[in-house]
Amino acid sequence: MALFGSFALILALVLSFYSMAAGAFALYMGPRADRLAETARRAGIATFIAVVAAAVALVVSVLNNDFSLEYIREHSNIALPTAYKFAALWSGQEGSLLFWALLLSAYAFVVRVKYRVDVKLTAYASVILAAVQFFFLLLVNFPAPPFALAKGTIPADGNGLNPLLQYPEMVIHPPMLYLGYVGMAVPFAFALGALIMRYPGEKWIHITRRWTMVAWLFLTCGIFLGAHWAYSVLGWGGYWGWDPVENASVLPWLTGTAFLHSVMMQEKRGMMKVWNVWLIFITFLLSIFGTFLTRSGVVSSVHAFANSPIGSWFLTFLAIIFAFCLFSYIKNRAHLKSENKLESLVSRESSFLFNNLVLLASCFAILWGTLFPVLSEFVQGKKVTVGPPFFNNVNIPIGLFLLFLTAVGPLLAWRSTSFDSVKRNFAIPAALALLTAIALIAGGMRPWEEAANFYALMAITLSVLVFASISSEFIRGARVIRGHTGIGWAASLVQLTRRNTRRYGGYIVHYGVLVICIGFAGAAFNQTNEQELGLNDSMAIGKYTLVCRKYTQDDTPNYGTELAILDVYENGKKLETMYPERRFYKSSQQPSSMVAIRSTIQEDLYLVYAGKNPDNDKPIIKAHLNPLVSWIWTGVWIIVIGTFVCLAPNLPAALAAPRKPAAGQAPSASNGNGSASSSSSPPRDTVEVGK
Repeated sequence: MALFGSFALILALVLSFYSMAAGAFALYMGPRADRLAETARRAGIATFIAVVAAAVALVVSVLNNDFSLEYIREHSNIALPTAYKFAALWSGQEGSLLFWALLLSAYAFVVRVKYRVDVKLTAYASVILAAVQFFFLLLVNFPAPPFALAKGTIPADGNGLNPLLQYPEMVIHPPMLYLGYVGMAVPFAFALGALIMRYPGEKWIHITRRWTMVAWLFLTCGIFLGAHWAYSVLGWGGYWGWDPVENASVLPWLTGTAFLHSVMMQEKRGMMKVWNVWLIFITFLLSIFGTFLTRSGVVSSVHAFANSPIGSWFLTFLAIIFAFCLFSYIKNRAHLKSENKLESLVSRESSFLFNNLVLLASCFAILWGTLFPVLSEFVQGKKVTVGPPFFNNVNIPIGLFLLFLTAVGPLLAWRSTSFDSVKRNFAIPAALALLTAIALIAGGMRPWEEAANFYALMAITLSVLVFASISSEFIRGARVIRGHTGIGWAASLVQLTRRNTRRYGGYIVHYGVLVICIGFAGAAFNQTNEQELGLNDSMAIGKYTLVCRKYTQDDTPNYGTELAILDVYENGKKLETMYPERRFYKSSQQPSSMVAIRSTIQEDLYLVYAGKNPDNDKPIIKAHLNPLVSWIWTGVWIIVIGTFVCLAPNLPAALAAPRKPAAGQAPSASNGNGSASSSSSPPRDTVEVGK
């Protein structure tokens, strides 16, 4: 299989080069080279088949315990469960690069198969994707070959997968993250192709937006799956530590989020064309940059691969991409002239602009903090690390301001909004938010005592503000539909959402964001206790009492286990039994904690088996009480639902069921955007149920 896999990668490299070179030449020659362009397209499709063959060869080799391959010897062992053997495809440097090439070829395959949507634009995008494919196939053929043979005697068993990776989420977390990273190559290819060919109109924006939304969804799921993995496996009681590789995944997410907001200004008003093109370019560059951080060894991270000279390849690739983007922009910048200008600061355009500026400020702050140790070592000769306090102090206020903009944005109209309209639409949400703050303070929250308490109060208050302002949009729109069709509230809300899935799906995504922010606010009230627990000993944390009923050991072919059995009581009533454990993996000779978590909507009881006291052989239990953590994971599900709604097609206006007019009453007329019109309809800046 090693020989077959190596041949498949060489073939994929040749095919991708042909697809790139022949495709570029065909574009240069124009219609005279249509047959050549078709061969380039088919070569790109064949690249996907070749890369799939190589990936299958590697997986089969892992499943067959072929330790003659260096990669398999380092990342697998005989006793490793089958699911983790399959995950070995992306658990190491060489395999993860092959997996990246596989996903990129799959994305490019879909683009090439759907080429008839716009043949010429797709041809440009196909050539650009082939160039990116060629780079990654160079990596897996030369500096990081996954089928390299091991030196010396073939061992009877491998070194095993990193214990931190032997957790169910690691089977899905990296694929989700990579689908997000790699997916950003598609909107990048379309944006760069549209700029090079000076594509007329905004059709390329529609294609780019949908691809960006798909990649953004995968990246969102990947980031939060990683947070959940860190929470469940690392045993430190948290889900986000501002680790450099964690930060690298957030950077393209922030710029991608900015693009998905600002692109509406280009579609609606023909504005911010330069801004949008560069947002796409930067998003893709940051995706490659994140891959560079993971693989170069320039930063220390629990998520990073070992130090590798492959980093210089990525830096060169980044420099080439940036130079080509800059050249294309300078040559074609006249094509990106805006059609309109910002007319008022109190408008939806200005809210999108502020949203973008704040997101980019957060992106820059995270990038600066992540690279500061590298920059300080280069300038001063010693590495100065920037810790979580820096990131929190900068990004928490930014996040709160974004929440405020999320609340205000839906209440503003395009071009300009009157002060009376803002005051009328904002009054009830502001009153509800104020009442929430008063209730929280009356309930015992003391924002003047600690900054964390103040931020938590603001996060919850602003989340209520966002919830109320978005809900008011749903209610006003549903009231219009209900008034003209006579259907119930629930049916009106469904029809409202289906008439403009992008807008109201976006509001559902915002619901998810505010639920996540409430979950983040709970971190201000975390509690921790650590204690030795012998048989029948107890410890208290918050309202819970933990009693040690037994501690035992177990053994499996893959690892040995030390286990504590703890009964959990609340006010003398037993709630359940929890089983925190500590594993010692035999092949890698490394320990790992398996955290026990009791999760409710209110809080998580989080128990870690931290080891044994060597003097008395008593287990050491570390307990955390983390409020509102489950809200974070719930919010992610809401974001997923909202994004699927955004991607769904709108309900045709003709399918909207009109209300049967009463006797003597004239039927209402359609206003052309899917909602009925009447003299009593709300003004344009109050409700918008169509596009």
